[in-house]
This record gives sequence, structure tokens and C-alpha cells, in this order.
Amino acid sequence: MLSETEHITATFLVVFLVVSCLLEMYFSYVHDRHLYEKRDTWNNVYLMGLAFFINLGTKALTLVILDVCYQYRFFEISNVWVYWIVLVLAQDLLYWCLHTSGHYIRFFWAMHVTHHSSPLFNLTTGFRSTVFEPLYRVFFYLPLAFLGFSAVDIILAYLVTQLYGNMVHTQTVKKLHPILEYILVTPSHHRVHHASNIRYLDKNMGMILIIWDRMFGTFQEEIPEEEIVYGLTHQPEDTGPVNIVFHEFRAMLADMKKAPGIKNKLNYLLRPPGWSHDGSTQIAKVMQQELLETERQALSSNTAKQRVG
Repeated sequence: MLSETEHITATFLVVFLVVSCLLEMYFSYVHDRHLYEKRDTWNNVYLMGLAFFINLGTKALTLVILDVCYQYRFFEISNVWVYWIVLVLAQDLLYWCLHTSGHYIRFFWAMHVTHHSSPLFNLTTGFRSTVFEPLYRVFFYLPLAFLGFSAVDIILAYLVTQLYGNMVHTQTVKKLHPILEYILVTPSHHRVHHASNIRYLDKNMGMILIIWDRMFGTFQEEIPEEEIVYGLTHQPEDTGPVNIVFHEFRAMLADMKKAPGIKNKLNYLLRPPGWSHDGSTQIAKVMQQELLETERQALSSNTAKQRVG
């Protein structure tokens, strides 16, 4: 159970997020920005509702698993400030691992894809949850319990970081101070993450800190000259309540069915999205390498022409 202080904190953060969404909707309407569309917003709320009920259904088991691991903790941090700082930093790093798995392993991508399926980008896009994530998220956070953090505190830290993550789903905030842009995940960084542009695919996985992406090679700056196209590289035509959750599972199973041999079938399950046994489709890294090579050749050609001229 959460303490009274923790309940108050969680309630305040949720109310703050809802009020922020309403303000952004008003800003979009007044300035004719078309950041929101009714059906898309209701899809976001629907997916949030599904994730909420799955979270609710798995909460007791999550607490039990974390509490059992906590009984075998290796450390105890007595200083409350150090405790919470280390917890938030460690939780943020483990979220990076969880999120990256959702982009580089197709089985997890089949669940995470719902979060990226909107062609719009606004504060309610953060509501478009990875519906089935509560079923496996706890296993990524087990190290926190072994490091001496209680189950309730782990869940509270997750709630706070998730609410921060929701706030960066916006086009109304431009780039921040360079120091903040270097350290934190900002709206600019997260716009890149939700883009379907080849250059931007599978970039900026962090929730609070962007330094993990800088360290592990998944960082990409937002380029002002390149217009962002939000959503998926192949948007599902059917955005009905069932297909929007299961469309990638169907595509993955279809690929597995046609693949020759058990190894290829497992590769469709475990390799990154876009992998194919016959090379008919490519993963994001390959497409990005081809894009960079094309740009290098174009730059070299233009330089040669200028010298001749």
C-alpha cells in the first residue's frame, strides 16, 4: 500500500498532467495547430484504460515478486537523499534497457508498437500505453529490489518518471537550454523518438536522462531542416480497438509462418523489427547506414561540382 504522502504526490502529478493536456488542447485550437484529432485522442485514452486495468490486475503479483527479491537484498542505503537519488537513476537506466528491448526485439516491439502508432504527437500520445508491458516490466526492475529498494518505492519512482515521460510528448515546447538538452530527455529529443523518418528510428530511448542514449549510441539530435513525420513507417489502415493492439502480432506470426526452418522463425520473433530471412525488408540500422552513405555521396558530388565550377 502507498503511504498518504505518496498518494498525495501521485494525485498531484496526475492532476497536473490532465490540466497540461487541456491547456495544450486549448493552445492547439486557438492557434489552429491541429495537434489533436478526436478519434486519435479517444484511441489514446482507450489504450491507457487497457494498460490501467492490466496494471491493476498485476499489481499484487508485482509487489509480491519485488518484495521476495527485496528479502535477499545486497545493500541498504540509510540516507534518504542518497536512497531516492540512486533509486531514480537506477530505475531510469533500467527503463532505458526495457525501452530499448521494445525497439530491438520484435516480440517486445509487437507490444510497444501501440505507443508509436499515432500519426499525431501531443501530450495524450503519452497515454497511448504499451498495453501488455505490465506483464513483463517487473522482471526488468528486479535488480532494484536486490539493491535494497522496497517494492512500494520502486513503483512510486516508476510513477514519477512515467509522468515526466508523458510531459515530453509535446510539440508546443521547442528546444531548451543546451545544458538541459545535454542531460535530460526533452520534448525535442522525444519528438525524434516518435518520428518515422529513417534517420530517427530507434533513437532517444531514455525517460528522464538522455545521457544513457549518449553513452550507448542511441542518441539523435532533432534536425530543424528535416520535417518530422510521426507514427510508424507503415501505418495500420485499421485503427479499430482490436487491430491497434494486435496488428504487429498478426504481422509477426504471418512472417514466422512463411519463414523456412525453425531458426528463421525464431529470428522473426527475436531479431529487430524489419529483419527478414530473404532481405526483402531491412532493420532500421541498415536503412540508416544506407541513408548516411547516400548523403555522403551527394555531399562528395556537390563538393566536386563546386571545385570544377
